[in-house]
Order: sequence, then structure tokens, then C-alpha cells
Amino acid sequence: MRILTFLHSFEAGGVERIALRLVRRWRDLGIDAPLLMGRTDGAMAHDVGAGLEILTPHIRAVGVAHWETVWMILMLPRAIRMTRPDMIFCAGNTYAIVAVAMKLLLGRTCPPIIAKVSNDLDRHDAPRLHRALYHLWLRWQSRFIDHFIGMENPMRDEIANYMRVAPARVSIVPDPALSNELIARLRNYGPRGRLPHEGRRFVTIGRLAPQKNIAMMLRAFRRGAEPYDRLTIFGDGRERETLTTLAEYLDIADRVEFRGYVAEPASILPMFDILLLSSDYEGVPAVILEALAANVAIIATACSRSMSTLLKEGALGTLIDVGDETMFAAAIANVRPGTQDRHLSLAQAERFTIEYAADAYLGTMSAITGESVSPQKSFAMNWGGGDMAASG
Repeated sequence: MRILTFLHSFEAGGVERIALRLVRRWRDLGIDAPLLMGRTDGAMAHDVGAGLEILTPHIRAVGVAHWETVWMILMLPRAIRMTRPDMIFCAGNTYAIVAVAMKLLLGRTCPPIIAKVSNDLDRHDAPRLHRALYHLWLRWQSRFIDHFIGMENPMRDEIANYMRVAPARVSIVPDPALSNELIARLRNYGPRGRLPHEGRRFVTIGRLAPQKNIAMMLRAFRRGAEPYDRLTIFGDGRERETLTTLAEYLDIADRVEFRGYVAEPASILPMFDILLLSSDYEGVPAVILEALAANVAIIATACSRSMSTLLKEGALGTLIDVGDETMFAAAIANVRPGTQDRHLSLAQAERFTIEYAADAYLGTMSAITGESVSPQKSFAMNWGGGDMAASG
């Protein structure tokens, strides 16, 4: 079985990080797994994407980042014809429009497409008209995509409801944000001592984008944090300047540090006490899984149906209504690190490993295509000519 994955770039994003991890794992298992990248820039080219051989267009169009979806729709048919995959993997919601376009452009010659649902489908945060149009789009795309993957058990009903698909077209594969080795490393991280004058160490990790609602987090931190508490923000994005200005306006700039992109987010978590997540909507946030593996206290918004299941109905963290600054501030004021159940958080984290998920994906794909998942020759041998090039 040959599995073709397509991504816009190596720019930091949870969907892309997981997809790169899956491709790498499939190749380690000897599976033929070509990867098309619309462009080769982005920070993840130097960590999770390092050394991955990719298929990329020879043509270097100007400003591709501003119209990358159109660019991918133009380039992907050529890659499909060249690699002749048995299955196409659509890595997340934002790529669904490309998958639908392939079915429309290639018709019956388009291979089956399996799509991971990477974000909340309820979208209670959106205006009513926007939400109604989005749900129409979900029903329409389900006419073209062959199979859907949810990342946690509550997503099965969510996908079936909005996509209007039969249960046989939905599988649940826990999102592979972790590995057995990473969990062991995080669990073996020694305790970090605290000086008498130090406060609690809060951390958040993610793109600085409106979806993450970091502005609400900053306002809640100002209201709920104690004088010696500190908040460190890892991640980058178009809202960074606005958020640093807000921190200054709130008079907490001396207690909030913006650290930018970090190559392996999980690795820094043991240095902190409490993870904050203030998103308006998510799917199964990888950073929550990483915090469970690191046994870090968690305060998060109920930004998807899966959050309550992930945090064991509140046993592994505090859940706050989306956008509720007062509740978020109160949770910050009351949280005490080191009180979470180590055994329960470990058991939950161990469900979300790449070792399990990669095999589960292959089993689902094999059932759909009828193709074996036995190792094949390197996909690189099948590339060549045309307007694509292989690069490492």
C-alpha cells in the first residue's frame, strides 16, 4: 500500500506536526509513504521534518504562502498521477477543500481519501450564519471523502452528526502527539526546586492566533495570578505584537515572557507547574496530551467535545467555559501544582502514542483499500521528471 500525504509547508502547526510524525513512522515501518510539500520553508523543517525526503514542485511561484490552498490544488493532481497512491491522507480540516477538489478534478481516477477531523465541528464560538454555512460545507464534503478519522471517542457522534455519514465511515484513532520514549523521558524528568520567593510557573504553547484567545488568558492572569507568579508563552504568529502591547497595558509585562517557537514543545513542560489553554475551539490539543505525559497541572477551556474525556471529567484538570474570563481567573487563583493523579495522567497519556496510532491508521487504510500494508520499495524510486522534484 502506498499512502500519499500532502502539506502546505513546514510552518509550525499541530496538524502538520502530527502528519510529519505519521509519515516518518510509516516509513520506519517500511511503508511506501510519499509526502508532497507545497513549499519547503518553515521552522519544522529543522526538527520533526528534518531529513524527511519530500516531493516538491520545481516551480517556485511568487507569494505561494498567500494562496497556498490554490497552489496545492494545482500541484497535487500531478503528484497523484506520478506516485499512483492507493490512499491519500488528508491531515486535517483545513486541507479538506483540497481533498474535495481532487475528487472533482480526477473523478473515478482519484484514489480513496481518508481525512482526519482535527478541529471542533460544533463551533459554538462562531456567529450563527457562519456556523450554519460551515455545517453545510461539512455535509457537502462528506459526499467526496471516503473515510473520516476522529481523535477521541466523543468525536464519533460529532462526525456522524455533522457529516451525515454511516458509522462504518468513521474510525477513532487517538491523536499520536506522544511516543513511548517521550513519555518515559518526561516522567523521568527530575523535580525542579523552587526558591522561597518564587511563585507558580504558568506556561502556554501554541500559535499566537485569534483561535487561541491569548488576550483573554492575559486578562485572566492579571486578575487571578499572585505577585510572584510568572507566565511564559511559547509560540509565534501574527498576534504577537498585539499581545505584547496588551501585556504592557495590563501592567504584567514584567511577569509575562514571550519566547517564540520551540522545536519540541513537550520537552519544556516539566520546567513549569501549570499549563494554560484558552482556545475558542480545538480538536484534541496536542499540548494537553503533552501536559498529561509531563504530569503538569492543567487549566483549559472546554473548546471541544473531547476535552472533558481527555481530562477525565475534571479529574486531570480544570475545565472552563469558552471565553469566560472570570472563571479562568478564578481557576488561576485557586490552582495548586503537584496535586494531580500521576497514575491516572500516565494511563491517559499512554493512549496517544505514535506507535499505536500509526498501526491503527494502516489497519483502517488496509480495510478500505484491500491493499496489504507489507513494506514496499522506496517511494523515491517512483518519482522523476515532470514538474516535481524529490528533496531531503
